Amino acid sequence: MKIAPIAVLAMLVVAAPAAAQSVQYRSPAGTVFRSEPDTGAVARAANALAADPKNVDRILALGLAQAGIRQYREAIATFTRGLAIQPKNALLLRWRGHRHLSVREFAKAEADLEAGTRIDPSIYGLWYHLGIVRFLKGDFNGAAEAFAKGQPIAPDPGELKGSTDWLWMSLSRAGRAAEATAMLGRHPDSLKIDNAYNQRLRLYRGEIGPDQVVTLADTAGVQVATLAFGLGNWYLVKGDTAKAREWFRKSVAAKDGWPGFGFIASERELTRLH
Repeated sequence: MKIAPIAVLAMLVVAAPAAAQSVQYRSPAGTVFRSEPDTGAVARAANALAADPKNVDRILALGLAQAGIRQYREAIATFTRGLAIQPKNALLLRWRGHRHLSVREFAKAEADLEAGTRIDPSIYGLWYHLGIVRFLKGDFNGAAEAFAKGQPIAPDPGELKGSTDWLWMSLSRAGRAAEATAMLGRHPDSLKIDNAYNQRLRLYRGEIGPDQVVTLADTAGVQVATLAFGLGNWYLVKGDTAKAREWFRKSVAAKDGWPGFGFIASERELTRLH
């Protein structure tokens, strides 16, 4: 029996996510980090795309579903497929840049994110992730510039907390402590939400001490890695490299948090402090 081309495409696309969990990142210490099993979201998105292979919205949906189970390299390939159809799609560049960042392909991430900001500077995620990449490179002034552009267009209170936190860190690491303090004093993140960034901001503002940042309730890998990096950076800003190194090590010890920016940044700081 002859199988229709669309059916063949559907089988090929669905077969990939069903395979063994793929290697996404190998740390400098040799630790291998893999994707997670698909519980159905990737297969459904792949089937939808197979029925309309040039539909960029469906391509985007598949890439997001893949990223949701940490199939970051597969997501990069999916977004690349979309960009072959629409090379100037800033949203595809935003997401591909983000996922290049997840697998530590920093130069590729920066290229995508910068290209995206030139096409559509109104997309918050382009500026936020560009700020992260620049911070990781040690370009703290450049990071501050990106976060300052993203902060006013943050889409929700959680993202506003995040951009405010990273802006404070970037300004502080750039030697612009007075600007960092003044920015926090304006309380741009006044909308209430309880997340890891809010906890770190409370530390920066002196509302809590360093021993109150990580609590017994903080058990998820990304949460622990995020909080621990914030503490490490805070100590580094204060000139205590020994304490900073201790917390950066705690961040990367939270193995399940490997895609988190705190984990990635801690890896970079430990390399710089070596």
